[in-house]
Amino acid sequence: MTDLARCSWASTAPDYAEYHDNEWGVPLHGEIAMFERMCLESFQSGLSWLVILRKRAAFRESFAGFDPGVVADFDDFDVERLLSTTGIVRNRAKIKAVIANARTVVRLDQPLDELLWSFSPDTDGRTRPATMADVPAITDESKAMAKELKRRGFTFVGPTTCYALMQATGMVDDHVAGCWKAS
Repeated sequence: MTDLARCSWASTAPDYAEYHDNEWGVPLHGEIAMFERMCLESFQSGLSWLVILRKRAAFRESFAGFDPGVVADFDDFDVERLLSTTGIVRNRAKIKAVIANARTVVRLDQPLDELLWSFSPDTDGRTRPATMADVPAITDESKAMAKELKRRGFTFVGPTTCYALMQATGMVDDHVAGCWKAS
C-alpha cells in the first residue's frame, strides 16, 4: 500500500486499497459487469467486503463469469455443486438468488445496466462527505432501486445492498474529502 490518503476503510488491508484505488466509485457499465457486482453485493450481505474480494476469482469461475445467460440455465445440480465449492460463500439462499436473478436479467425489457443506472442520483450541488460517518447506508434512490428490482422479480437486493452497488459501480462517488480519489 502506498502512502496515498484514502477513505478510512481502504487503508486497513492491501486488497481494500487496490479495490478502492481502481474500482470503487468508477463508473461501470455492461450487463455482465453489472450483474457480477449485483451478485457480489448480495453475497456480501452480513459479511465483510474483504471476504468477498478475496473470493471473487472463485465466484467468477463458479458462476460462469457471471454471464446471466449461462447462469440462468443453472439447475439443482449446479446449486449442489456450488454448495460444495470451498472458494465461495456457500449459502443456499444466496446461490439460488443469483440463479433466479440471472433468469430475471434475461427476461428484462431493457439492458440491466440501463435499468440500474436509471436510479443514479443527481449529484449537482452534492457535498462530498467529510468522513465515512457522513456516508449514508440507504438513500431515496437506493430504496427506489430496490423496490423496482423486487417488483421485477429480483431477490437479495434491499436498499442497503442497492446503495453499496451504487457506490461500487460509480453511480455515486462517496470518496471522502481528503481522499486522493475525491474529485
